[in-house]
Amino acid sequence: MKRKQLLGALVVSLAAAHSANALEQLSVAATPVPAAEVLEFMKPALEKQGVELKVYEFTDYIQPNQQVADKQVMMNCFQHKPFLDSFNARTGAGLVPVGYIYVPPMAAYSRKVKDVKDLPDGATVAIPNDPTNSTRALLVLQKAGLIKLKDPNDLNATAADIVENPKNLKFNELEAATLPRVVDDVDLAVINTNYALEAHLNPKTDSLIREDEKSPYANLCAADPQYKDSPVVKKLMQEWHSPATVKFIEEKYKGTVIPVDL
Repeated sequence: MKRKQLLGALVVSLAAAHSANALEQLSVAATPVPAAEVLEFMKPALEKQGVELKVYEFTDYIQPNQQVADKQVMMNCFQHKPFLDSFNARTGAGLVPVGYIYVPPMAAYSRKVKDVKDLPDGATVAIPNDPTNSTRALLVLQKAGLIKLKDPNDLNATAADIVENPKNLKFNELEAATLPRVVDDVDLAVINTNYALEAHLNPKTDSLIREDEKSPYANLCAADPQYKDSPVVKKLMQEWHSPATVKFIEEKYKGTVIPVDL
């Protein structure tokens, strides 16, 4: 009898080991907040669907794409389409979107004024120095009436395209990750939400200006073309838009991250 029990236990153990080994592997590069946090939340649900999700965090905007291009990871979740297009044009990588996830509204913060109308003449404004997020920041400032661009809808506009600047704003272009650290040193800083949240800045309650759900900069997940139609990638994207994950995003970020459709 004991031998039968031992054999039975061995069969169960081997079956469990086989089940664990049978999990499909999915590696994803992401920025820590909010993308990696959402991915970590999704791990148990994906494991039940036979997917072992491995999340690799990067604090910059270069490595998540480069890791996919170098085939070190299968996909990434962190950027908007204009940024992806810029990376592809610069490197020839050819990464493709596999689904949209949320809008993390870019917003402007200040320790010196409580209303953009109170910005002094010649105020210093810090914005991201990468091309796509620099344009995005300019569009945020234009929305507030602080500047006017030659083409108000140009997603490739630069500071050279400013045709009206009534307050004579001076622009300080810095690496996006450093912007929260200079809020005290400038009159206004336009910051991406992931970096703002890491610095405990809430775009909904702490900012003077912010994007809304109509922003053309919804974040997405991207992959090498060979994984575009991969079943395991589709499982991740479906789980990202599941009621449980949407509820997690809404409750954790309280409106600072806005879920969007695939």
